[in-house]
Amino acid sequence: MAKDLTNSVVDRQNILNNPYALQEIEKATRLKGIPFEGKTVVVKEQVASFFEVTGRTIDNYIEKFGDELRQNGYAVLRGNRLKNFKKAVSEQDVNEIGFVNIKTPQLGVFDFRAFLDLAMLITESERARLLRQMMLDIVIDTINQRTGGGTKYINQRDEDFLVSAFQEENYRKEFTDALKNFVDMGNFKYPIYTDKIYVSIFREKAKEYRKILRLHDKDRVRDTFYSEILDLVSAYEYGFAKVLEDAFTRKGKKLTSWEVDKLFLAFETQAHWKPLIEKARSKMASRDLAFRDALHAQLKGYIVPLDAAEFERFLGEKSKELQERLEDAKDVMKRLKDR
Repeated sequence: MAKDLTNSVVDRQNILNNPYALQEIEKATRLKGIPFEGKTVVVKEQVASFFEVTGRTIDNYIEKFGDELRQNGYAVLRGNRLKNFKKAVSEQDVNEIGFVNIKTPQLGVFDFRAFLDLAMLITESERARLLRQMMLDIVIDTINQRTGGGTKYINQRDEDFLVSAFQEENYRKEFTDALKNFVDMGNFKYPIYTDKIYVSIFREKAKEYRKILRLHDKDRVRDTFYSEILDLVSAYEYGFAKVLEDAFTRKGKKLTSWEVDKLFLAFETQAHWKPLIEKARSKMASRDLAFRDALHAQLKGYIVPLDAAEFERFLGEKSKELQERLEDAKDVMKRLKDR
């Protein structure tokens, strides 16, 4: 999916919050600046020169996007910080043309993240456009490299996935058994009420979800769910199984489709689901956009930038391939199985 970084604060922030991609982008750009307070920074004149625009153009972007730029490392130096910066400049072999405003009582500086943020905002610069394209390519390459070539099952790198998946299988059995024993419908009841759960949680039927994630016929939808989604699906399955059992016991015979639909509507509209659903939708929509380049159009309003901890969770050293986790979790799964 084509990304226009100039128009999407979420896409910009997902790049800036991804420490693994940033490391590779920094290597590729080889930006020269002044070491200051543990970072490399550049001033407005250097930025304007790099992007081949005027200083006034940079000022306009700072005025319009100041909050975002400051959040990502832009700072105005005054007092002692400015004195320390001037000292750092004096100790470097720096072209003075780039520091024409060094004698002013305050000075704006961009660290690397702020510089990249500005590059993703500027529309007047061909260099900025080329840098944006390089950044997007590096982000894709970095994610693919750290996930072994694909992101379809990036959810399985989460250390919580395996237990959630194993537990969900048990609750799924409770659900399908309840449909089998208590509902007077043909076998199409299984996909119908599975889809009702999916639509209730993330507003998509299984077929629609498959299309968005570009899954093949042999791919199991639940193998791609994040642990939070699996946990919520499990809660729905187990909870509604008990609702069906109670209704069957009261009636003394199997339930009709109309009765089951009415029960499900009452079940899904219980107030306690709301915070769990809100969180699950945000996790799914935000992660899939960042990691899988997949947009859940029905959940656009729930998309937020991922923080660095999310990238660490799915791309970092603690994340593992499923086979490794299977070896590590044999004892845990045995205990769950024997419960």
